[in-house]
Amino acid sequence: MKNLKHIIEKFSKANILVIGDLILDEYIWGSADRISPEAPVPVVWANRRSYAPGGAANVANNINALGAKVCLVGVIGKDKNTDILLSELKKCHIATESIFIESKRHTTVKTRIIAGHQQIVRVDWEHTDPPPKELNQKIIKFIESSIDDFDAIIIEDYGKGVINEYLLEKMITLAHSRKKIITVDPKEENFQYYQGATCITPNRKELENAIRNLKIKDTTNRFKINYDRLFTDKDIDLAAREIIRYLDLESLLVTLGEHGMRLFEKGGFITQIPTVAQEVFDVSGAGDTVIATLTTALSIKASIRDSARLANLAAGIVVGKIGVATVSPKELLEKISD
Repeated sequence: MKNLKHIIEKFSKANILVIGDLILDEYIWGSADRISPEAPVPVVWANRRSYAPGGAANVANNINALGAKVCLVGVIGKDKNTDILLSELKKCHIATESIFIESKRHTTVKTRIIAGHQQIVRVDWEHTDPPPKELNQKIIKFIESSIDDFDAIIIEDYGKGVINEYLLEKMITLAHSRKKIITVDPKEENFQYYQGATCITPNRKELENAIRNLKIKDTTNRFKINYDRLFTDKDIDLAAREIIRYLDLESLLVTLGEHGMRLFEKGGFITQIPTVAQEVFDVSGAGDTVIATLTTALSIKASIRDSARLANLAAGIVVGKIGVATVSPKELLEKISD
């Protein structure tokens, strides 16, 4: 525990580049006390609207809240939601100079309608086509010119098109050449492109879908996965090791909801980390908090196991808050003391 406290106290020394899909999270708050006569759904009496940075922008916001320095790279459209997202980022003291505008896209928006403490429905407006080649090249050029300023790169892949095969290949190759940490919050259909990452952080569903997509086979002939049934914990453990080998990863951290996390390392070691959440109000953005905390700790030379433990503590705090939220060093230190 003393070691974890020492790591948190050094967070301010980290400088991290975040690249990925930028999302504007919109919240409509209200109350519900009756069912609609038009359909079996609650009627929400809306009384307030709020906004927050989402996706890769939320990862950057989490890093900023932890006290580390962050640079955010992404693509947004040219519409009214662009102005709102840029305004929210400025409120969070996150620089927007490295965010690229593509006039043919629209900014991704996730609207959540909340009655009391309960999310009733979510509405997504999104653009999932990859950026044009010229814009990809601009992004790569920016990263090439600035990568030496950073300790680590986070790739936040929400499947909205910004993270694509061309960009991933260039970034991971560049990170390796500069000996930089590179972590990935993955999308299951893109797993094969994360070759050589330091760590990827899927949830269990994403990992199961990736196993099916990749048709993972055991090179040691110790097991054979039956893809037509639900995966057992043993299937997950063995397949995760094979994914590490297949993608040449240093580690893989699986988030398991109420069951905590499981860390798989290249040498075959597995660490089960039990959840510390006491109350769960909202899991929105918890994965963003995990990869932000994990990477911040790795950036100041913490071990992967201590980094994963801190990420688990941060996730336990953030799910106890309503809406997409962040965690401060003070909250982490208090959680350790508890």
